[in-house]
Amino acid sequence: MAKSVKLGDIAAIVGVSTVTVSKALSDQKGVSEELRAQIKQLADEMGYQSPSEIRKKTAKKKYNIGVLIQEIYLGKYPSFYWQLYQVLNKKAVVRGCFTMLEFVTRDSVLNADIPMLLEDDKVDGIVVVGSMGKEYLEKLEKTAKVPIEYVDYYDNSRPIDTVIANSFYGSYMLTNYLHDMGHRDIAYVGTIGSTNSITDRYLGYVKSLLEHDIPLREEWVIPDRDVKTGQFDEENCFKLPGNMPTAFVCNCDLAAATLIKILNAAGYRVPEDVSVVGFDNYLYPGTCDIGVTTYEINMQEMAERTLHKIIKKISNEKYTDGIFVVDGRIVIKDSVARIER
Repeated sequence: MAKSVKLGDIAAIVGVSTVTVSKALSDQKGVSEELRAQIKQLADEMGYQSPSEIRKKTAKKKYNIGVLIQEIYLGKYPSFYWQLYQVLNKKAVVRGCFTMLEFVTRDSVLNADIPMLLEDDKVDGIVVVGSMGKEYLEKLEKTAKVPIEYVDYYDNSRPIDTVIANSFYGSYMLTNYLHDMGHRDIAYVGTIGSTNSITDRYLGYVKSLLEHDIPLREEWVIPDRDVKTGQFDEENCFKLPGNMPTAFVCNCDLAAATLIKILNAAGYRVPEDVSVVGFDNYLYPGTCDIGVTTYEINMQEMAERTLHKIIKKISNEKYTDGIFVVDGRIVIKDSVARIER
């Protein structure tokens, strides 16, 4: 291979020193024109490459990477997706790449409008964060002339390349933790079917109930958002059941904070009367008066893996495609109390 050819290899064949070979190839004085021509011809035939040539060929290429996030996931406060984008952007800069963020409106999703990032060849690849709706994504894939990588989204009906958090086992572990703290009357807060992650977290909750021989109660599965728009709906959702559980598993920390506010307004204290857990380990400062016990997603790993995949796609390099699941850990704070059974 060309990279294995050394100055010493050429010197040994010609019968001169490596210094002479180096001078000949760099057009320095001290070498006759005849010998110089002989060395250069041999170096070319052997496929020799100078260190500077190798550095140029192996240098990391710089790419413009577009990032799409639906506006509904940003809400009133900076969200988990916003923080994920910031981490992604910082890691991209380290790699010499530049990210361009576009917020996708709900109307654009419903109308399947193509994002502006795809106009005039602005980007070399696209990262889609969260769900955008099947029709929108199918049109995006048909229209885009650049590679696409997904984050926190998958589709069972077709193979896609994506990086997701371990929502199923994260929620499973949180529900197990509540059981270990003495709770058996445990509710779930999240609109089933709204997103893949909310549904996966519900299924993790159900798995824990089954393993602990706890019956699933329909009235303890509490919606938190409109299933069509995906937006939080405090007026029509978050309805407290008549027969109260002792603990709630919430699909995200913002849902947990909202629930805690509603519980407090109804006269319940957290965690003295009711325990609450969330998911993500991200809340905008001041959103909640107490620390919410939660499952922290390894955001650094999610961003790193996403960049690895999209850059490999753009540069047409081999990599492992498919669904990549990122694990996390339980972070214990102040929102859970032990009860005696």
